[in-house]
Amino acid sequence: MDQPDSHQPTSQQPMSVLNVAFSRIVTQAPLLAGTFGVFVTLVLFGALSPVGGIVGFLAVFAAVAVLPTSVVTVTRTADMPPPPPTLPTTNVGIFIDALTDPCLVLDRRSVVLHANEAARRQFPAIGNGNPLTFSMRNPELVQAIEGANRTGTSRSVELHETVPSETWEKVVVSPLRCPGVDWFEDEGRQLIVTFQSLTELKRADALRSDFIANASHELRTPLASLLGFIDTLLGPAAKDTAAREKFLGIMRGQAERMSKLIDDMLSLSRIEMHQHVRPTGSIDLAGLLREVREGLMMQARAAEIEIRLSLFEGPTTTTGDRGQLYEVFENLLENAIKYGADGKFVELSLAPSSRPGFVHQITVIDHGHGVEPEHVPRLTERFYRIDADTSRKKKGTGLGLAIVKHIVNRHRGQMSIKSSPGEGMRVDVFLP
Repeated sequence: MDQPDSHQPTSQQPMSVLNVAFSRIVTQAPLLAGTFGVFVTLVLFGALSPVGGIVGFLAVFAAVAVLPTSVVTVTRTADMPPPPPTLPTTNVGIFIDALTDPCLVLDRRSVVLHANEAARRQFPAIGNGNPLTFSMRNPELVQAIEGANRTGTSRSVELHETVPSETWEKVVVSPLRCPGVDWFEDEGRQLIVTFQSLTELKRADALRSDFIANASHELRTPLASLLGFIDTLLGPAAKDTAAREKFLGIMRGQAERMSKLIDDMLSLSRIEMHQHVRPTGSIDLAGLLREVREGLMMQARAAEIEIRLSLFEGPTTTTGDRGQLYEVFENLLENAIKYGADGKFVELSLAPSSRPGFVHQITVIDHGHGVEPEHVPRLTERFYRIDADTSRKKKGTGLGLAIVKHIVNRHRGQMSIKSSPGEGMRVDVFLP
């Protein structure tokens, strides 16, 4: 916005007689100069004597000096102070703009005076000069603002929104006090409204609760079986050799299932603990995939599955944790063998990445039954199973793909799962 000129007419002030006369002479200087030239010309051509020329010019000069005051207007200029700075250039505005959390400044009528970049990005409907209630109609927020305005004390409220996605926000409304000014008498009082996202914390709590509930359920089933078989062996089947051998075999399978479940839970816990720390080791992906294939050859032969390995000619080195990446591809290939047996072969390949920002792309494809599209986004959830009975029979814990997802995230990679009924499943892992 253009700033007004700092030198503007401000007033017409009374002046002394001499000052007025001098100002009039200065103002009419062009007229006097022209008159003087005329008299000089007349004297030079002999039409007027030098004395007459001088007297005539002085008469004109005196006439100009005593002209009526309405003819000459003298205007003085004064230095005007610059306009007060707008909020974004004040210390408060600079501080608010530096915050990474959304923050608003409201006046006493709840009109938005300023919104920082985070607030404009999260709440695009908010506009300076409009009441906050035009864009945010939450009754609890309105009550908090009114309460802070009325009492001059901070108010805190938690907002829970379900549209377009479920979010939680902690909102704090605080008075912006000026030193030495009473809050209730200040017509220009302002409020600071800050937003802190609680969404991730709420989701983490929900995941933790679900994890504990699911883990308890998964452990309770094999434990109940073990207790039942032990009671049977101690009672009716105490002297039945055939029954004892049969029950001991089942008990061993249940114990192995619990052991595998506990191992997966501990593995997932360790991965989550260090997920923010990026690995620093150097790994040859081609050699790693060969090892994974060799390690599962016996299981593949037992399932009558062929593992087809395809590696491209070129650099295949990446930065990562060898043990964790081995677990990723072993898990994916093992799942392909378990659930894609109808296809008679699975594909394991390494190629340059087709996704920008990544270097390597590892793909595991089976040609089994596949799954319905609605199940695909949930496959990496903990303990999520499409068919629980089938999964347990195949000794699945429901944590495999969750472990894979967390390891890939730790390596700053991405994972993509695609599947359709009758077309098998394709899993792509993209690594830098």
